[in-house]
Amino acid sequence: MIEFHVTGGRAVVSGILRALKSCPGTRPAEAGEFARRAFDNGKIDLAEVEGLASVVEAETNAELRHALTMASGELSRQCERVRDTLLNATVRLESMLDFSDVEDASDIGIENVLPSIRQASVELEGMLLGAGVSERLRDGMTVVIAGPPNVGKSTLLNYLARRDVAIVAPMPGTTRDILEVAAEVGGFPVTFVDTAGLRETLDPVEAEGVTRAKKRGARADLVLWLSDSGDDALPAEAAYWTALVVQTKIDLADHDRDRRRLAISAKTGEGIKDLVDRIAEFANNHFGNVGRVSVGTDRQLYAAEEALSALRLILREPNRQTEVVAEDLRLAVRALGRISGRIEVEEVLGEIFARLCVGK
Repeated sequence: MIEFHVTGGRAVVSGILRALKSCPGTRPAEAGEFARRAFDNGKIDLAEVEGLASVVEAETNAELRHALTMASGELSRQCERVRDTLLNATVRLESMLDFSDVEDASDIGIENVLPSIRQASVELEGMLLGAGVSERLRDGMTVVIAGPPNVGKSTLLNYLARRDVAIVAPMPGTTRDILEVAAEVGGFPVTFVDTAGLRETLDPVEAEGVTRAKKRGARADLVLWLSDSGDDALPAEAAYWTALVVQTKIDLADHDRDRRRLAISAKTGEGIKDLVDRIAEFANNHFGNVGRVSVGTDRQLYAAEEALSALRLILREPNRQTEVVAEDLRLAVRALGRISGRIEVEEVLGEIFARLCVGK
């Protein structure tokens, strides 16, 4: 195996590949092949491979921090600790079945393994608390910029995007469709959405834009309600919105700044830092648990939920036959084993390694 690090553009890389192709017995590495070899040789486990794939795909600092926690092996180590606890409980129950007729076997009854099962259940619940973080980080947070016409929505979008994304004009109703810009705020992925000014209109095209704006606001994680008059009044549709009222155009002489609320000038940039800080604070609460040890993929989630379900059944009905309880414990142990790849991994290997680029 040879790994080349070369300088130059595409022509240099293509020339080297052509030269290597003429050497008998050589071939390019397949996507994820190096990681696959490391896995096959026991250098990393399946959860670490999935973490590495998430590192490769990370687009923001928050995604990277969360992915590195998975790739570090901490999830695998925690799963193994829980698994070892359950294996020990399983051994004690199996001993009870094998030596139930022995007089000194009274200390290996079901009641003696319940504390271990409770401990394992609590740890699994903690790992599941942040289960949705990876998906939320991939989807990002949506921030809709809404308000009446001509309050500076498109100007704010352009300022946040640092380029002219939306058309800005003094006439009301300029923005009629949805405009989106992907950004990173406080290390978190955020999509800012510019919408049509909310007002009653007879123009059918603008009316459609207003309808879309209201629908998008209802689906947003956060709505920035812009008002150049400092009026807090939101439309009736905003009853269920999570909204942050922002006063705009404070650079104009006839617009007095209200010190009680966020106030900005998207033209001069005044107050924008405070606004971005508030959005970052909201994003931190929205995503939450970034960097915490938790299951990160759907496959891991299903396995952890299956294990927890089996443990909860034991705790809920501990007086069933010992053989049945022991089988539930075995189910939990096998489910946890799937997270790190101890068993039943062949069907998922191809999909996971395909996510990695060549050389990983």
